[in-house]
Amino acid sequence: MRPNIFNLLFLSEISLVQFKNYEQASFQFDQRIVGICGSNGIGKTNLLDAIYYLCFTKSYFTRQDQLNVHKGAAGFRIEGQFEKEGQPLKVVCILRENGKKELLSNNEPCERFSQHIGRLPCVIIAPDDVQIITSGSEERRRFLDALLSQLDPVYLQSLIEYNRVLQQRNGYLKSLTNNRMQDKGLLDVYDEQLTAPGIYVFEKRKTFLLDLLPLVRRSYADIAGVEEPLSFAYDSTLLGTPFAQLLRNSRDKDLYLQRTNTGIHKDDIDIFYDRQPFKSIASQGQRKSLLFALKLAEYEMLKQHKGFPPLLLLDDVFEKLDAHRMHNLLDKVCLGDHGQIFITDTHGDRIRQELNKLNIPSQIISL
Repeated sequence: MRPNIFNLLFLSEISLVQFKNYEQASFQFDQRIVGICGSNGIGKTNLLDAIYYLCFTKSYFTRQDQLNVHKGAAGFRIEGQFEKEGQPLKVVCILRENGKKELLSNNEPCERFSQHIGRLPCVIIAPDDVQIITSGSEERRRFLDALLSQLDPVYLQSLIEYNRVLQQRNGYLKSLTNNRMQDKGLLDVYDEQLTAPGIYVFEKRKTFLLDLLPLVRRSYADIAGVEEPLSFAYDSTLLGTPFAQLLRNSRDKDLYLQRTNTGIHKDDIDIFYDRQPFKSIASQGQRKSLLFALKLAEYEMLKQHKGFPPLLLLDDVFEKLDAHRMHNLLDKVCLGDHGQIFITDTHGDRIRQELNKLNIPSQIISL
C-alpha cells in the first residue's frame, strides 16, 4: 500500500525507452524506501540517473545527452508518474533523433527547462562525489550551484546569463592576436554584462553558506558519531573588491592569457580541519563523512525551503561507508524523515538486511 503522500513528493512509476542500457523497461514504486539490487553494469545507476533526468532535465553523470542513448538507437524517452502535494504530475523527457530535447509536464511542453529546475527537488549521492572534497574548486561550485538553482529561480537565471557572457568574453579574448586591443568598447560591454549577474550570484552564495555550513557540521557529527574541529570559509575575489574594479584591474592579464581570470567562476569553499586544509590531512572515513554531511545538508536545506523532503538517490553507498557510519546515515535519512529514498547495492542480501533493521516498510527491486 502506498504511503500517505500529502505534502510529499513521491515517484510511483518510471518508464524508460532506449535510455542507456535499457531498450525498454518500466518500474513501479509502492514504498517510500526503495532498494535496487543487482550486479555491476546491470543498470542500477542508470535507473537513478533516469530519475535525476526527470528532475533536472539532464544526466548527473554525463554532459552530452547523446551519450545516454541506448546503443544503436537515435534518441530516448523517460516518463515519470509523480504525486506532489497530493496532486498527480506526469513528467516526460524526450531526446529526439535530431538531437532536440523536449520536456513535458502533465502533457504541456516546457519552453524553458530552467523553469522546471526546483519543481522536483532531488539530491543524489554517487561514488565519485568525493571529488567535491578532494578535487578543485569547480566541483564545489557545481555542488553549490545545483542546490541554489533549486531554491532560487533568479539565481539560476543569473548563473546562466553570467556563463553565457563569460563564454562570449573568453571567445573574444582568444580571437585577439599579439595582445592588441582591437575594440576596447566591446570588452567594456562584456564587463558591464557580467557585473550584475555576477554580483547576484556572489551575494547569494555568501549569504547562503552562512545557513548551510552549520547544517553540514551537525550532519557530520551525526554520521561520524563524533564532533570534530571543522570550519569553512567562502573564498571569492569579490569579498574584498567590487566586481567592476576587479575586471578592470585584470584586463591586461586577461588579454595576455586570453581568458577571464577573475569573477564568480573562480569562487571556492575552503574546508579546514583544526585550521589545516581538510583534504590534505583527512582520513578516507573523514572525507566520506564530510561528503555525506554536505549532501544531507543540501537535503535539509531543500526540505526547509520547499516544505517537503526532496527525492534522495543513494548510489552504491554501502561500498563507501563502514558499518557504523552506514547505520547512522540510514537512521538519519530513513527514520528521521518522510521523503522517498532510492538506494542501490550490488548485494541483495545486504540491502535487505540493512533495510529490515529499520523496521519500516520498504521495497526491493532486483535487476
